[in-house]
Amino acid sequence: MDAPALSVRGLEKSFGGRPVLAGVDLDVARGESVVIIGRSGGGKSVLLKHLVGLVKPDKGTVRVLGEDVTAWTSAQWIALRGRVGMVFQGAALFDSLTVGENVAMGIRVRKRLAPDEERTLVRERLAQVGLVDVDHLKPASLSGGMKKRVALARAVATDPEVLLYDEPTTGLDPIMADVINRLIRSLQKQFGLTSVVVTHDMTSAYFVGDRIAYLHQGRVHAQGTPDEIRHSEDPLVRAFVEGKSQGLAVAH
Repeated sequence: MDAPALSVRGLEKSFGGRPVLAGVDLDVARGESVVIIGRSGGGKSVLLKHLVGLVKPDKGTVRVLGEDVTAWTSAQWIALRGRVGMVFQGAALFDSLTVGENVAMGIRVRKRLAPDEERTLVRERLAQVGLVDVDHLKPASLSGGMKKRVALARAVATDPEVLLYDEPTTGLDPIMADVINRLIRSLQKQFGLTSVVVTHDMTSAYFVGDRIAYLHQGRVHAQGTPDEIRHSEDPLVRAFVEGKSQGLAVAH
C-alpha cells in the first residue's frame, strides 16, 4: 500500500497555555480529498498550518509527501513548498500587484520561465478557474468570488501535489460557493491533487469530500464518507451537521 500523502500522529499544539490540538491522528491518501469540519476555534486551521510548515507542533509527528517535517526549519521547507499549495480564507492577494503578478509569484520562484512563457501560463491558470482578460486588474476591483478564483489559480500555478483550503466558500453567495466547490473538484481531478479542505459549510463538505473528519476537543472524533457523516448517529456529529445547539455546551 502506498504511503499517505499527509500523515499526522499524536499532534498537539497549545497557544497561551490553551490546548488547541490534543492528539490528532489523521492520514490523507494520495489523490484523496479530505474535508475537516468542527466548531469555530477547534483547531482546524491550526492543523492546516502544520501541514504547510507555518506552525510547529508541541508534540507528535507530521509527514508530508513522505518527508518527516515535524521539526523542519523555514529553509528546509523551501523545496517542498512548491509541491504543497494553500488557499487562504481571505484569498491573501497582494493589493499592490495586478492579478497576473499575483498568480505569477510562485511561477517566478519555482519555474523561472521566460516572460512570454510566464504570461501564457498565468493566463492558462486563470482560464482554468473561469477568469479571462483579468490579469491586468488589481484585486481591489474584483468581487469576492473572483478573488477566491485568483487565489486558486495562484495556488495551482506551481503544479503542486497537495492543495490545502481554509474556508474556501466563506463570505460567498450560494451560487458562487457552488462555483468554487466545482472548481475544487475539477482541479483535484485535472491535476491529480491531494486536497484538504477546512469548512463550516456542510453543502461544500458533502460535495468536495471523499472523506470527512470531524474535529472535536482537539482530536478527530469521527470520520467517514459524506454519506456516513450525513447519516451518523453520533450526537456530536449530528448536532454539528444539522446546526443544532440544543443540549450542547456552546461556549469555548
